Amino acid sequence: MQQELPAREGNTAPSDTPVLIAPGLRRRMACWLYEGMLLFGVIFIAGYLFSTLSQTRNALDNRHALQAFMLVVLGIYFVWFWSKGQTLAMKTWHIRVVDAAGRPLTQTRALLRYAASWMWWLPPLAVLYPLGLPPLEVLILLMGWVLIWALLSRFHPQRQFWHDAWAGTRLIHQEPAPKRIR
Repeated sequence: MQQELPAREGNTAPSDTPVLIAPGLRRRMACWLYEGMLLFGVIFIAGYLFSTLSQTRNALDNRHALQAFMLVVLGIYFVWFWSKGQTLAMKTWHIRVVDAAGRPLTQTRALLRYAASWMWWLPPLAVLYPLGLPPLEVLILLMGWVLIWALLSRFHPQRQFWHDAWAGTRLIHQEPAPKRIR
């Protein structure tokens, strides 16, 4: 069920404020999966660039530097696109990220959203890392957490992800642009 914001009271005349409709959870998760596929290319190119510039021949050499580099690359990618309103996956699924008032994100707000979005991964990794579990078990438990985190959005009043609420952002439905007839 999609909810609209801001709520209109009684018999008041429609305002100039746009109605912000939250996309459904299935559509947001489909966008999330598509984003992951697109990020494969970003990670591949960034990893190749890092290994070329650092002359790394083995994947375990400079591992922590590579992880820090990837964190920065992903941060630049998301902050750049979110401050423009949409990533490529969000454009495909007609989803836009805005601040709580419906305005475009500043780069500071986009950076805050990027930091908060690590809630998708950090809690289970922090718990699972010391246990030394096999990779398949870690993957299964990690996907279980992702499912739980996504379902927790059902408890938010506007059905937003909690990291969006904490960052002062929200995902809204973006109407597709009308097609031009030539």
